[in-house]
Amino acid sequence: MKLHEYQSKNLLKKHGVKVPEGRVAASAGDALDAAGELKGPPWVVKAQVHAGGRGKGGGVRVVQDLGQLETAAREILERPLVTPQTGPEGKTVRRVLVEEGVDIDREFYCAVLVDRAAGQPVMIFSQEGGMEIEEVAARSPEKVLRRAVEPEIGWMPFTGRSLAYSLDPLPSPEAVKNLIATLGRLYGAFEKLDCSLLEINPLVLTKTGEVLALDAKLTIDDNALFRHKDLAALDDPDEKDPLERKAAEYNLNYIRLNGNIGAMVNGAGLAMATMDVIKMAGAEPANFLDVGGGASEEMITRGFEIILEDEKVEAILINIFGGILRCDVLARGVLAAAQKTSIQVPLIVRLEGTNVEEGRRILEESDLKFLVAKDISEAARLVSSHP
Repeated sequence: MKLHEYQSKNLLKKHGVKVPEGRVAASAGDALDAAGELKGPPWVVKAQVHAGGRGKGGGVRVVQDLGQLETAAREILERPLVTPQTGPEGKTVRRVLVEEGVDIDREFYCAVLVDRAAGQPVMIFSQEGGMEIEEVAARSPEKVLRRAVEPEIGWMPFTGRSLAYSLDPLPSPEAVKNLIATLGRLYGAFEKLDCSLLEINPLVLTKTGEVLALDAKLTIDDNALFRHKDLAALDDPDEKDPLERKAAEYNLNYIRLNGNIGAMVNGAGLAMATMDVIKMAGAEPANFLDVGGGASEEMITRGFEIILEDEKVEAILINIFGGILRCDVLARGVLAAAQKTSIQVPLIVRLEGTNVEEGRRILEESDLKFLVAKDISEAARLVSSHP
């Protein structure tokens, strides 16, 4: 679960991490009122959306007077924000964060994430903050430092010291002390909030030696939300694709993509292979939809309805290997969805496994028009011929 910047900073403050003073506003008028409660000028107006690269898209602006602030807030709120991560359609901005200006001396990059290969949390730190870490890694990989943290031991002060004393030139002793303390608090927040990612870019050192999280991105592990009811309440449904939000209500694993071939599959591995087949056939998948091994007829029906709601879908490929999910259950779910929604696109079905003959019989005896694929190769051929 992703959090907005202002939500992330509120949580970090509770864990002792210093952040600039700021207020959230939903209109240009609210932004002016917020500025009146903050030190300035200058002020910074930031779009609050779940997307990186906001500055490149005009979603982060430094303003020197109230007129500029009002204009910046209005422009950010009135038009979709287009960044490298949003796609050309952009994202609607419903809130801006107005913050006091900070007298920056140096900028760093800091992130904590889970290294799946090592099975450990890892802190990534670089003195090249304020820019994409991928660019830094490509240009100067020696400036991107990694420190693994043994889960059974936890954060140790020497880890923070090894990162702080890697800086060149070295800041003042007081600044180094503040940086070491901040790194420890950031790791503590990552651990206690059950984050899968905590990213601060930039983490800044001010002219007075303070260390502040100038930006903040927190992603909470969905599997841990059962013990963080307060964090679950911070989820912003407006930031989710409407079809993804609808799928989540039915406990379906659905991700909307930009292609034209809808897919319904059981099992994440088979779903990924099916997406590869679609691309190899010269088409593009419109979604990732794994209905799971224990899907009911109702879940199949809901999943099929969601695929059909995507206007980009020009053909549908159903690829089911019946194990726990029987092929006859899948067939009945497809028919139930077909009765509710007029299917105007080609339907390609590949069934194998438990009760496959019964599943095929149900489909063949229906009024539903579909093409049967005997194997993955034939499914690819049929996909390539439609639309």
